[in-house]
Amino acid sequence: MPFKTLLVSLLFLLFCMCTHAQWQVRDSLLFNPHVSVGFGYSTPLFDMAKRFGNNGHLDLGFHIKTKNNWYYGAQFSYLYGNQVSEPGLMNNLITSDNLILADNGEVASVFIQQRGFHTALEGGRVFNFIGPNPNSGLLVKGGIGFLQHKIRLEHQESKITQLEGDYVKGYDRLTNGFALSEFVGYYNMSNNRLVNFYIGAYAIQGYTACRRDFNFDTQTYNSGMRRDWLIGIRGGWILNLYERAPNDFYIY
Repeated sequence: MPFKTLLVSLLFLLFCMCTHAQWQVRDSLLFNPHVSVGFGYSTPLFDMAKRFGNNGHLDLGFHIKTKNNWYYGAQFSYLYGNQVSEPGLMNNLITSDNLILADNGEVASVFIQQRGFHTALEGGRVFNFIGPNPNSGLLVKGGIGFLQHKIRLEHQESKITQLEGDYVKGYDRLTNGFALSEFVGYYNMSNNRLVNFYIGAYAIQGYTACRRDFNFDTQTYNSGMRRDWLIGIRGGWILNLYERAPNDFYIY
């Protein structure tokens, strides 16, 4: 069989399969792997609240909902914020006029920000108390993962040698460690495949430690464990990589 004929036949078969295969979201429990993209907003607690204020995060996840409505997968969140309060930060670089000077002696602008991430392996279940079909409902899940945060010192318009390369490690307070997480919210798989989303409340309990031995500005050593906790809300859009309905189809 010529290659072009074979290719046309395969494309025709694929078209027929996609045409005749149908979703049964409304009345069937489906095996549904999916990718999610979302946004959240959180408030820090305990040690993290002493350093950072409220922060936002961007979420990316891959999860699987089974035919029994068990739910598991992985989640990654990029954390960011601009509320930072750290006693002694850059004290050794600040002049008596409360300014920071660049290498050329000019006054420099330094933007102090929060950066970090949280990643977790998660498991839970969808309880079909509410929703348009058996695949939607109350989503309860927990996770085991890793939390990291640091202080970002940005000075793009000026060259400050003390805040570049390996030197900045003496100021950024890089902190990370083991973390637990929980989420309770609503998971929606629409009947028409167009409105798929999740929304709810979550919490993260990070048991962390500073990974920089010594702070250049405060001339102190870092030791001991920290409790870096977060509570907040998150929601996002879901792209279903769904299973086609198990019905037979016929090609005439």
